[in-house]
Amino acid sequence: MSEMPSQPKIAAKAPFLVEVEASKTYFWCACGRSGKQPFCDGSHSGTGIQPVPYKADANKKLWFCGCKMTQSKPFCDGAHKTLP
Repeated sequence: MSEMPSQPKIAAKAPFLVEVEASKTYFWCACGRSGKQPFCDGSHSGTGIQPVPYKADANKKLWFCGCKMTQSKPFCDGAHKTLP
């Protein structure tokens, strides 16, 4: 029987503004346990939750989700506004 994924931990109740570089791949932390938010540091090990890769197509600033509840992974969709 396979292990069920645990629920993500809320890392922040606000998004992270990040300046990304063209052609660079980023790994967004989906579990909320990383100490390098909003990106993965390997803390998801054993949670059943995997980081989400994002390859930047241009140099730009993007809002990465901090609450981990977004439906637009890895980007903020405003879900943090509905958290208790």
